[in-house]
Amino acid sequence: MRPVILYRASGNSLKDDELEKEAIHSAGFELISSRMEIKENDLVICRYSAWPFYNELAEDIKLAKAKLINSISQHNYIADLKNYVVDLAELTPLTWDRIEDIPDNEGPFVLKGATNSRKNHWKTHMFAKDKKEAIEVQGRLLADGLISYQDIYVRKYIPLRKYLDGFGGIPITKEFRFFICNQEILSGGYYWSNYVEDLPEIPLVKDVPIDFLNNVIKRIGNNATFYVV
Repeated sequence: MRPVILYRASGNSLKDDELEKEAIHSAGFELISSRMEIKENDLVICRYSAWPFYNELAEDIKLAKAKLINSISQHNYIADLKNYVVDLAELTPLTWDRIEDIPDNEGPFVLKGATNSRKNHWKTHMFAKDKKEAIEVQGRLLADGLISYQDIYVRKYIPLRKYLDGFGGIPITKEFRFFICNQEILSGGYYWSNYVEDLPEIPLVKDVPIDFLNNVIKRIGNNATFYVV
């Protein structure tokens, strides 16, 4: 089975896209930009190309006698955080489905869509110090073309080790991202990699407890084949 990356332009700079394509090629993957290039028995891994019509994509790939790395049900599991917050329970911040349900005396919070956030508009479209501000942030998200069609969730804000303020006031903290496939860790790295040169230290992946990661992987189980923690 030939693994291929079905790539769609990110919407960022042309330079960023070219750097990503170089990385894909250097990792030994074939890169395609059209479903018409998919061959029988290909294993298709999406990069920016899974959204927003995954069911249609899955049907086209099935007709090509190829396979998506995540099935429709697996994709839907990852695409809506209400699914995995139940399985992860205490390993992830407390989450409310409805803004009416958050306590009046609690905060701060972050708000996001089921799949996407507006983290680069942190002060106006994500962070809220209390319930009053959460209601205001929700109103802005409901007027946002990307987020408004998604369910909007309120999550308890957990402060992490902060290095500096980034674009839009977002806190650049000690966070990491790990790529998981078939319940194995493929790789991991610092989440805010574009700020590394501005940091007082290089955050180390080894600081993340392996027992924590293994617990997450165990709880996710077969609900997804390929995902990011």
